[in-house]
Amino acid sequence: MASNLTSAARDTHRRELLTPDQASRLARLFKVFASDTRLRLLHALVREDELCVSDLAEAVGMKPQAVSNQLQRLVDRGMLATRREGSHVYYRVNDPCVAVLLERGLCLIECCPG
Repeated sequence: MASNLTSAARDTHRRELLTPDQASRLARLFKVFASDTRLRLLHALVREDELCVSDLAEAVGMKPQAVSNQLQRLVDRGMLATRREGSHVYYRVNDPCVAVLLERGLCLIECCPG
């Protein structure tokens, strides 16, 4: 294996081969990331720490109801946590691995643009 691998890549390389269950769970996880809307929402939340639906809708140029629907999918998957303040619900990324995965994805599209 190439010596320029990051420590995370080396750790993945050393793991046992994925079991069918792990592969299935990983595929379901990546389906969540297969939406450009959800990726933009997650990226906005990683950058700002916490935002309400109206702020997110403005940031990504979408209607609040459409944003709310996508946020609910991310909450259901456990990627986002919520906090209510009056009539506003604030969303934040629940796991630092989400930010790492987004950063790794951006790294891949920059080095492998095809």
